[in-house]
Amino acid sequence: MPQTLIQLRVLLPFEIFAEKAGVSRIVADTHQGSLGLLPNRLDCVAALTPGIFVYECESEGEAYLAIDEGVLVKSGTDVLVSVRRAIRGPDLGGLREVVEKEFLAVGEQEQSVRSAMDKLEYGFLRRLAMLDHE
Repeated sequence: MPQTLIQLRVLLPFEIFAEKAGVSRIVADTHQGSLGLLPNRLDCVAALTPGIFVYECESEGEAYLAIDEGVLVKSGTDVLVSVRRAIRGPDLGGLREVVEKEFLAVGEQEQSVRSAMDKLEYGFLRRLAMLDHE
């Protein structure tokens, strides 16, 4: 009986980042910890956190991607990963630094922007309520 292998697609908002056939295993970081996928695993959906995404295929061996948050969907032998950003690299240590510097720092910036927007919205609603009472 021939071994079934995973068909992997990594999508960014504006392009297909990677398409790999013949993937034998995948490891990704989720909110609940690391998730390992083999070809015969049951179908699943997982929310991904910024981290290192690992996949292995016969043609490339083990490959590493630094990914931002996103979602992973496994259906049959197809695995679809949709993330905001991804960077490919052979050096695991260098990719970990990229994740810590770029992806997590942007998360802090987004948080401060959201906080500022909340304050603006609150001020607008307060003024609108004051006009309504006049």
